[in-house]
Amino acid sequence: MSTPDQPTPLTPAEAEARRRRLAEVFGDVLPETPDEPRAQGRPDSWYEENRPPHHG
Repeated sequence: MSTPDQPTPLTPAEAEARRRRLAEVFGDVLPETPDEPRAQGRPDSWYEENRPPHHG
């Protein structure tokens, strides 16, 4: 039995049907690529060093 805190997990077939139904209703609104691709040539350390303070 599921509770509001722990919904019943979907089977792979149910998850696929749900995804298709959402795409049918709302369209394909989200891109398949990351929001902000990283600039070429910058190492990960640059992003860590230049992270704004409010991003932890």
